[in-house]
Amino acid sequence: MDEIGARMLVLKEEGYCCSQVLLILGLELLGRTNIDLVRSMAGLCHGTSRSGEVCGALSGAACLLSLYAAKGSDGEEADERLPQIFSELTSWFRRYVGTVYGGITCDAILAKCPDKSACGFIVRWTYQQIMDILQLNGFDPAKAKDGWV
Repeated sequence: MDEIGARMLVLKEEGYCCSQVLLILGLELLGRTNIDLVRSMAGLCHGTSRSGEVCGALSGAACLLSLYAAKGSDGEEADERLPQIFSELTSWFRRYVGTVYGGITCDAILAKCPDKSACGFIVRWTYQQIMDILQLNGFDPAKAKDGWV
């Protein structure tokens, strides 16, 4: 198991869900913490508010990508690459996770793997895809928007 995988396992054992794990890893890469933001990501757990809908790895990934490219304050604009970044993420998630697990919702994934054994793999693959998408679109994953570090 690599360092990221080991860190994910620790976070899972500490009770964080998939969307929170992705955000924590992203914040740690930036050398940051944000308890309020991590707490708010719990709303995406288990398919958004525990509804079984869209997998929290996908929605959490969209949130982490937004940290790099979305509007965050008055006078700031979203990066023009944001729609493309979201499209790349969603297409990848559907192509890989959706095909392997029969859908992109928690309910679909858990129907195929009721013991949640797939979740760790999905979160790990998704984190790697986030890093790849950022780099392929000219972002440095170690630097947030406008050099915020």
